[in-house]
Amino acid sequence: MKSMRSPLGRARGLGSAKTGTDHWWAQRLTALALVPLTIWFVVSMILVTGADYAAAVDFISSPINAVLLILLIVATFHHGQLGLQVVIEDYIHTKWLEVGLIIAVKGLAIFLGVASVYAVIAIALK
Repeated sequence: MKSMRSPLGRARGLGSAKTGTDHWWAQRLTALALVPLTIWFVVSMILVTGADYAAAVDFISSPINAVLLILLIVATFHHGQLGLQVVIEDYIHTKWLEVGLIIAVKGLAIFLGVASVYAVIAIALK
């Protein structure tokens, strides 16, 4: 029996086009956020080179530095997770392995991100 649906109607919701734009935008926005945050971080690390433990704690305890560091952590882990997900989807063709790896990458990114943010907050509130 011949379908009455148009080719567009049959294709809608299939393939990578169903959620690709959200993923693409999220990756571009995190990349854009990482540019100034990474520049700030590298310059800050250069300025505190050779400092002792107390100076490092003072640096992280500054509210502006703590917030910028947390933003850097969140953007880095989210951006990395998005990129790894694309690589997994493109190169892993066994469905159960693909799903398992994506879950593992997301879980690891969340765990490490939360642990890193916790460490910054713990140091900042000392």
